[in-house]
Amino acid sequence: MPVIELHVLEGYSAADQSRLCEALTDAVRIVVPAPPEAVTVIIHEMPVSGYMRGRQHRTPAPALPCPSDTVREFLAAMEARDLEAAQAMLGAGFCMTFPGTQAMHSLTELIDWAAPRYRFVTKTYEGFDALQSQGAHAVVYCRGTLSGEWPDGTPFGGIRFIDRFEVTAGLLTRQDVWNDIAEVKGAI
Repeated sequence: MPVIELHVLEGYSAADQSRLCEALTDAVRIVVPAPPEAVTVIIHEMPVSGYMRGRQHRTPAPALPCPSDTVREFLAAMEARDLEAAQAMLGAGFCMTFPGTQAMHSLTELIDWAAPRYRFVTKTYEGFDALQSQGAHAVVYCRGTLSGEWPDGTPFGGIRFIDRFEVTAGLLTRQDVWNDIAEVKGAI
């Protein structure tokens, strides 16, 4: 029965602390074969006045946004064709790769590439999985099915997809997409 005790400076919201407890529980369970209810996480908050590093009192860094929420918001903006909102969620050097493409670096490139392939696509999500990479970014996988219309207006649906995102400091820096659109379209 693992017990994790964490010391943080005061200032993190209850929601941020809950996210932290959930992430630590999941991190332990990658190594220790324990159900979630067997993992205990205790957060000890310390007042800023009671902490000093380098002869200076410190304040806590703001919590990063939930990377899964960032991805959901981006995908919702893209589906709504709110390209301005979607663009605001992209970090420097953003790169995306879709099946059969070279790397693209702008949403305009994506729209131009997709135009002859389908009129529109919507996603039905089966799940989101987030984890911290060894680097500075979090990785978010989302998976589910695609539906929409082919260029001639014929509807399609039930096409599997998985997207992998890298989220750095709350901004998307990479998107890799895999789906069965070509197989489904080729069978028509």
